[in-house]
Amino acid sequence: MGEGALLIETPDAAAAQDLRRALLGASLPGLRQLAPGQASLLVEADPLLTDLEALAARLPELARATPAAPEPRLHEFTVRYHGEDLAACAKRLGIEAAELVRRHAAPLYTVAFLGFAPGFPYLTGLDAGLKLPRRTDPRTRVPAGSVAMADEFTGIYPEATPGGWHLLGRCDASLFDAARAVPALLAPGDRVRFRPAP
Repeated sequence: MGEGALLIETPDAAAAQDLRRALLGASLPGLRQLAPGQASLLVEADPLLTDLEALAARLPELARATPAAPEPRLHEFTVRYHGEDLAACAKRLGIEAAELVRRHAAPLYTVAFLGFAPGFPYLTGLDAGLKLPRRTDPRTRVPAGSVAMADEFTGIYPEATPGGWHLLGRCDASLFDAARAVPALLAPGDRVRFRPAP
C-alpha cells in the first residue's frame, strides 16, 4: 500500500487483534496507526523510521511473542427498541418483533473491530438466526445512537451518517468524542450487553 502502509491479511478479526498486540508489544519505532479489520491489520508507519518490508519479514517472529489479551471491559447500553426496521426484520425472519428484541438483547457481544465511522463498533455474537443482508436501499442519514444489525454483525452508529444496516432501536451512548483522551468509548475485545428499555 505504498511506502507508509502495509495491509496484512489475517484469518479472522481475533488474529488481527493478536497481531496488533504483538506489534504494540514490540515497541517498534515509527508506527503511526494499527487498524484491525474483519480479517486484516492495516499498519501505517513513518517510512523514514520504519522499513515495512523488513517488518513484514519479522511478522512470524513477532506473532510468536503476542502478549496475552487484556481483561475485556463490559459496557451495558439501554436500548429503546423501536427502530424503523424492527417490524420489517421480524417479518422477514418469521418471528414476532418482541422475539427479535429478546434474541438481539440476549447475547454478550464482543467488539471485533472499529470502522466505517470513528468509534463505530462491529459486534460479533449475533444470533445466527437473525442474520439478514444489508439493506438494498441505504439511508442517507441514520441518527446517532441507532442500534442496528447487518450480516453477522450488530453495532451502534456513533454519529449521524449514511448507513445500510437495519435499525432496531436507539441508545444514548456517546461512543466517540474527539475531546476525550481516548475518543472511542469501545475498543476491540470489549464486551457489550444490550438491555431493552422498560
